[in-house]
Amino acid sequence: MARRAERSIRLATLGVFTEGLRRRNSGGVVNAILAFAATYFPDVVEHRYDVTFRPWQRVYTAIVMLAHAVGMLGPYDDTWWWDHVTHTLSATLLGGFVHAAADRRGDDPRPHVLAVIVGAGVLWEIMEYAVHAVTDRLGLDPVLIPYSARDTVLDLCFNLLGALLVLAFGDRLLRNFTRHSD
Repeated sequence: MARRAERSIRLATLGVFTEGLRRRNSGGVVNAILAFAATYFPDVVEHRYDVTFRPWQRVYTAIVMLAHAVGMLGPYDDTWWWDHVTHTLSATLLGGFVHAAADRRGDDPRPHVLAVIVGAGVLWEIMEYAVHAVTDRLGLDPVLIPYSARDTVLDLCFNLLGALLVLAFGDRLLRNFTRHSD
Protein backbone atom coordinates (compact mmCIF):
# COMPACT_ATOMS: atom_id res chain seq x y z
CA MET A 1 0.00 0.00 0.00
CA ALA A 2 2.83 2.42 0.83
CA ARG A 3 4.53 1.69 -2.50
CA ARG A 4 1.27 2.47 -4.26
CA ALA A 5 1.02 5.74 -2.32
CA GLU A 6 4.61 6.57 -3.27
CA ARG A 7 3.85 5.95 -6.94
CA SER A 8 0.72 8.10 -6.72
CA ILE A 9 2.69 10.93 -5.15
CA ARG A 10 5.31 10.64 -7.89
CA LEU A 11 2.54 10.85 -10.49
CA ALA A 12 1.15 13.92 -8.74
CA THR A 13 4.64 15.43 -8.84
CA LEU A 14 4.77 14.76 -12.57
CA GLY A 15 1.40 16.51 -12.75
CA VAL A 16 2.97 19.55 -11.08
CA PHE A 17 5.78 19.38 -13.64
CA THR A 18 3.26 19.28 -16.49
CA GLU A 19 1.25 22.15 -15.03
CA GLY A 20 4.46 24.12 -14.53
CA LEU A 21 5.29 23.63 -18.20
CA ARG A 22 1.76 24.61 -19.22
CA ARG A 23 1.97 27.81 -17.16
CA ARG A 24 5.57 28.46 -18.19
CA ASN A 25 6.35 28.50 -14.48
CA SER A 26 10.07 27.76 -14.25
CA GLY A 27 9.91 27.55 -10.45
CA GLY A 28 7.21 24.91 -10.66
CA VAL A 29 9.11 22.93 -13.27
CA VAL A 30 12.44 23.00 -11.44
CA ASN A 31 10.86 22.20 -8.07
CA ALA A 32 8.86 19.33 -9.56
CA ILE A 33 12.01 17.83 -11.11
CA LEU A 34 13.91 18.10 -7.83
CA ALA A 35 10.95 16.80 -5.83
CA PHE A 36 10.49 13.84 -8.17
CA ALA A 37 14.18 12.94 -7.90
CA ALA A 38 14.10 13.30 -4.11
CA THR A 39 11.28 10.75 -3.82
CA TYR A 40 13.93 8.17 -4.74
CA PHE A 41 16.13 9.22 -1.80
CA PRO A 42 14.87 6.36 0.42
CA ASP A 43 15.85 3.85 -2.29
CA VAL A 44 19.33 5.36 -2.58
CA VAL A 45 19.85 5.39 1.19
CA GLU A 46 18.64 1.80 1.56
CA HIS A 47 20.95 0.68 -1.22
CA ARG A 48 23.96 2.59 0.14
CA TYR A 49 23.54 1.93 3.86
CA ASP A 50 22.31 -0.99 5.90
CA VAL A 51 18.91 0.56 6.73
CA THR A 52 15.30 0.03 5.76
CA PHE A 53 12.71 2.77 5.62
CA ARG A 54 9.36 2.07 7.20
CA PRO A 55 6.50 2.46 4.74
CA TRP A 56 5.23 5.63 6.42
CA GLN A 57 8.72 7.18 6.22
CA ARG A 58 8.85 6.63 2.47
CA VAL A 59 5.42 8.21 2.02
CA TYR A 60 6.29 11.08 4.36
CA THR A 61 9.41 11.88 2.31
CA ALA A 62 7.40 11.90 -0.92
CA ILE A 63 4.64 14.07 0.58
CA VAL A 64 7.16 16.64 1.79
CA MET A 65 8.63 16.86 -1.68
CA LEU A 66 5.22 17.12 -3.33
CA ALA A 67 4.22 19.92 -0.93
CA HIS A 68 7.20 21.98 -2.11
CA ALA A 69 6.47 21.39 -5.77
CA VAL A 70 2.76 22.19 -5.42
CA GLY A 71 3.65 25.34 -3.50
CA MET A 72 5.33 26.79 -6.58
CA LEU A 73 2.03 26.68 -8.47
CA GLY A 74 0.37 29.17 -6.15
CA PRO A 75 0.06 28.11 -2.51
CA TYR A 76 3.31 29.87 -1.53
CA ASP A 77 1.72 33.13 -2.72
CA ASP A 78 -1.94 32.47 -1.91
CA THR A 79 -1.91 30.44 1.31
CA TRP A 80 -0.25 32.29 4.19
CA TRP A 81 0.74 29.16 6.09
CA TRP A 82 2.04 27.01 3.20
CA ASP A 83 5.63 28.23 3.49
CA HIS A 84 5.61 27.65 7.25
CA VAL A 85 4.45 24.06 6.82
CA THR A 86 6.98 23.26 4.09
CA HIS A 87 9.88 24.73 6.07
CA THR A 88 8.87 22.68 9.10
CA LEU A 89 8.50 19.50 7.04
CA SER A 90 11.81 20.00 5.25
CA ALA A 91 13.58 20.60 8.54
CA THR A 92 12.17 17.34 9.90
CA LEU A 93 13.56 15.45 6.89
CA LEU A 94 17.02 16.97 7.13
CA GLY A 95 16.96 16.84 10.92
CA GLY A 96 15.92 13.19 10.85
CA PHE A 97 18.79 12.34 8.53
CA VAL A 98 21.27 14.17 10.77
CA HIS A 99 19.77 12.58 13.90
CA ALA A 100 20.16 9.07 12.50
CA ALA A 101 23.67 9.71 11.16
CA ALA A 102 24.89 11.17 14.46
CA ASP A 103 23.33 8.35 16.46
CA ARG A 104 24.89 5.69 14.21
CA ARG A 105 28.30 7.30 14.82
CA GLY A 106 27.66 7.14 18.56
CA ASP A 107 27.27 10.92 18.93
CA ASP A 108 24.54 12.79 20.77
CA PRO A 109 22.27 13.84 17.88
CA ARG A 110 20.83 16.95 19.57
CA PRO A 111 23.63 19.46 18.92
CA HIS A 112 24.13 18.10 15.41
CA VAL A 113 20.46 18.45 14.52
CA LEU A 114 20.28 22.01 15.82
CA ALA A 115 23.55 23.09 14.19
CA VAL A 116 22.71 21.60 10.80
CA ILE A 117 19.14 22.91 10.70
CA VAL A 118 20.12 26.42 11.76
CA GLY A 119 23.16 26.48 9.46
CA ALA A 120 21.34 25.01 6.48
CA GLY A 121 18.41 27.36 7.05
CA VAL A 122 20.67 30.42 6.99
CA LEU A 123 22.47 29.16 3.88
CA TRP A 124 19.14 28.45 2.18
CA GLU A 125 17.87 31.96 2.86
CA ILE A 126 21.09 33.49 1.53
CA MET A 127 20.79 31.28 -1.55
CA GLU A 128 17.18 32.40 -2.08
CA TYR A 129 18.29 36.03 -2.17
CA ALA A 130 21.28 35.25 -4.44
CA VAL A 131 19.28 33.14 -6.91
CA HIS A 132 16.54 35.75 -7.05
CA ALA A 133 19.07 38.55 -7.64
CA VAL A 134 20.79 36.61 -10.43
CA THR A 135 17.58 35.59 -12.19
CA ASP A 136 16.24 39.13 -11.85
CA ARG A 137 19.43 40.56 -13.31
CA LEU A 138 19.30 38.09 -16.21
CA GLY A 139 15.61 38.78 -16.83
CA LEU A 140 14.56 35.21 -16.02
CA ASP A 141 11.62 33.99 -13.98
CA PRO A 142 12.77 33.41 -10.41
CA VAL A 143 13.02 29.81 -9.24
CA LEU A 144 13.21 30.94 -5.60
CA ILE A 145 11.53 34.00 -4.17
CA PRO A 146 12.53 35.76 -0.95
CA TYR A 147 9.46 37.68 0.16
CA SER A 148 10.76 39.91 2.96
CA ALA A 149 13.05 40.08 5.97
CA ARG A 150 10.06 39.09 8.12
CA ASP A 151 9.49 36.03 5.91
CA THR A 152 13.16 35.07 6.25
CA VAL A 153 12.94 35.21 10.04
CA LEU A 154 9.73 33.16 10.01
CA ASP A 155 11.34 30.60 7.70
CA LEU A 156 14.21 30.20 10.17
CA CYS A 157 11.76 29.89 13.08
CA PHE A 158 9.79 27.15 11.33
CA ASN A 159 13.04 25.38 10.44
CA LEU A 160 13.84 25.43 14.15
CA LEU A 161 10.37 24.04 14.91
CA GLY A 162 11.14 21.12 12.57
CA ALA A 163 14.44 20.54 14.38
CA LEU A 164 12.68 20.59 17.75
CA LEU A 165 10.14 18.04 16.50
CA VAL A 166 13.00 15.74 15.51
CA LEU A 167 14.59 16.20 18.93
CA ALA A 168 11.29 15.46 20.65
CA PHE A 169 10.26 12.42 18.59
CA GLY A 170 13.35 11.29 16.68
CA ASP A 171 14.53 8.66 19.15
CA ARG A 172 11.22 6.82 18.79
CA LEU A 173 10.31 7.52 15.15
CA LEU A 174 13.77 6.99 13.69
CA ARG A 175 14.76 3.95 15.70
CA ASN A 176 15.01 1.85 12.52
CA PHE A 177 17.95 4.03 11.42
CA THR A 178 19.88 4.17 14.68
CA ARG A 179 22.22 1.95 16.65
CA HIS A 180 19.17 0.91 18.68
CA SER A 181 17.35 -0.52 15.64
CA ASP A 182 14.28 -2.61 16.25
